Parts: sequence; structure tokens; C-alpha cells
Amino acid sequence: MPSPTHLPEAVSRIVQRFQRLTDPKQRYEQLILYGKKLAEFPEELKTPANKVQGCVSQVFVVAELDENEHVVFSGDSDALISKGFLGLLSVCMSGLTQKEIELLTPDFIKDTGLVASLTPSRANGFYNVFKKMQQQAIDIELPSVR
Repeated sequence: MPSPTHLPEAVSRIVQRFQRLTDPKQRYEQLILYGKKLAEFPEELKTPANKVQGCVSQVFVVAELDENEHVVFSGDSDALISKGFLGLLSVCMSGLTQKEIELLTPDFIKDTGLVASLTPSRANGFYNVFKKMQQQAIDIELPSVR
């Protein structure tokens, strides 16, 4: 089923990967794997400015630009599922431009089948993490603009 909006390639690949998993337990395991792939996150970056509001667990995220002015994310969470969302979204959104991230909507999560097995507070947590990452990406000043 094609999506009405064009999704970045990394997002499409992840949606397809999850669609191949029919068992909700497998989807959770896959999600947790994304969290385990996150690089070590420095304690000094665990600040109120980097904290995702509206999450039951502690979630921190930072957006930076690489040398090609593409956004790269890093982060951490004290909860496996939240850390999984962070890892999944980092894979989806890292490498995109600010404009691509600004235009991305979180609707693709429905296509993964994950939402069906999420509690409302976890689904809300996903959207909060997405919005924080999107806002941080948009807020970066491009060196070429300065």
C-alpha cells in the first residue's frame, strides 16, 4: 500500500522491515534492538533543554549537523521501549536535511504495525520523541546561513 507522501528511503526501509514481522512480540524485539544500537550518550548532555517532555521515562535527544549540513541525532533513555523509539527515529531521521525533517510526519509509525500493540501512553511517548527531534533539527542554525 503506497503512502500518500513520499517517505525518505531510511523510513521506507524500516516500515518494510516491520511489516514483514507479523508477531507483535517480534516488533517489540526489533524496536528494542534499535535502542541497543544507539551510541553512548554523554551525561553532560542530559539537560532540561535536551529532555523530551511528556514522556513517563527519561528521554534525552540532541540534533547536530554533519559536514554536509545533514542532521545527525544522538540520545538516550532509561526505558527500553523509549530508547527503541529513539533508536528507530535516529535511523529514520539522521542524514536528512532540516527541510526533509520539517516535512516528515510521524504517520509512518502506523505503517510499521507498532502502534496497534502500543499503550496510549507509549504511542504518545513516540510522538513526543518525534516532535522533540523534529524541533531540535529545525532549530539548528545552518553555518551557510550565519
